[in-house]
Amino acid sequence: MDKSKIQEELKEIITVYVPDKKILDNITLEHDLINDLKINSAHIVDIVLDVEEKYDIMIEDEAIMKMATIGQAIQVINDKLEEK
Repeated sequence: MDKSKIQEELKEIITVYVPDKKILDNITLEHDLINDLKINSAHIVDIVLDVEEKYDIMIEDEAIMKMATIGQAIQVINDKLEEK
């Protein structure tokens, strides 16, 4: 799957969890999910569950720890899709 498509779909998934929606207008691959987007750390689990359901993949705890930024999350999702 194209990484730009994953980025688009990931943005849709995280929108619910971002308190300041204006931040999403200028989102980049370097944005940190917790520090920049102000997503509550408890919601990271919700995001992972949403991603797993959307793409029919399993993301292990080890991979979740690598999902700090938008770019890293896209890479983890892409890697899991390629494993399928």
